[in-house]
This record gives sequence, structure tokens and C-alpha cells, in this order.
Amino acid sequence: MREATSKIVARDVLRQKLAEHKRRGQRVVLANGCFDTLHVGHVRYLEGARREGDVLVVGVNADSSVCNLKGPGRPILDENARAQLVGALRCVDYVVLFAEPNVEALLGELRPHVHAKGTDYTAETVPERAVAARLGIRVAIVGDPKDHSTRELLESIRKAPHA
Repeated sequence: MREATSKIVARDVLRQKLAEHKRRGQRVVLANGCFDTLHVGHVRYLEGARREGDVLVVGVNADSSVCNLKGPGRPILDENARAQLVGALRCVDYVVLFAEPNVEALLGELRPHVHAKGTDYTAETVPERAVAARLGIRVAIVGDPKDHSTRELLESIRKAPHA
């Protein structure tokens, strides 16, 4: 897990690293999510995001924002565990934690070339679309159809007969 942990960086450090990637002509993609119990939909989303550029940065919601977004009892895994799991994926270059309700501030700070969102969004429903447009960041909808979710996974575990 040492390699996965080394991918988790502070915002100020990440800005410097991305500036170097951009100087080399590499295209930076920002994806984000809670990733509370990693599942196949997350992997497909992040692999799709990676195909949009050369460097994939994943913003992982901090525990406080997951609780606000998902409700009581969430997150299941703490922010450090979720960040390590995301960082363990080969397609991910950097992981950054954020506590805001969306990634508008990260878009402004990091200035990626592409903002990748999952197929549960459309170009018109991406919460950060106005900020992305103002900053000249292309929005890409990536991943497979949204037919799996952490909420559904947790519900099926709760309903499963226990021996």
C-alpha cells in the first residue's frame, strides 16, 4: 500500500506537480467521488476518466462531506482508507481529499484540461459545469451505465440472510 499512499497529496503539492506535467504538454483530468466501498462502477468510471488525458487526479470527498451528501451511517470507510483504495488503482496518478460539497474550488486551483463525471450525470446536470465553462475546462461524461451503486450494494448486504 506504500505506492497507493504516496499518490495521496496535499492540494498545494498537487498544484506544483500538475504544473510540471502541463509544462511537459501532458493533459490533466480531474475525476471525483466519495468511493465509499469501491465497486466495479468506480473502476470503470476512473478508467474512462484516464482515457481522457495523460494524468488522472481523483478528488475523494472527506468524511464530513460524505456524511452531508449520503446521510447518517456514511461513510463506511474513513477518508484515508478510501483515498488509499483509489490510489491503489493503476489508472490513478494522484489522489487529493476535499471537504467542499463539490469540486468547483479544485477546478479553480488545479485547472485540469478535463473534468470527468460519471454517467449518472449529463453535460447539463454536472454541478460544476458553469465553473468549468468559465475556466475553459472540458467536461467529459465517462464510465459505464449507472446500474450499480454503493447504496444498492449496502442494501443487498443488509437484506442478505445471515447464517
